[in-house]
Amino acid sequence: METRVAVIAVIVRQGGAVAALNDLLHQYAEYIIGRMGVPYPARGVNVISVAVDAPADVISALSGKLGRLPGVTAKTVYAPEAALD
Repeated sequence: METRVAVIAVIVRQGGAVAALNDLLHQYAEYIIGRMGVPYPARGVNVISVAVDAPADVISALSGKLGRLPGVTAKTVYAPEAALD
């Protein structure tokens, strides 16, 4: 199965979404290369980047599920396929 490398950028505006977000990331742990979270209390948000190596449909599913959590925005950036050769 062909995989893609991508980064899912996540902005969390509501602290109540953190448990559900962490649960989703745990469900997709086999595809996660790494993650970095940065709290930004001055603006009341947390910024999380999740690096993944997974089939495109798995990446899309995870990003969509994250983005449907209340108070969460998620966008995905894919690495160019040529850069992986």
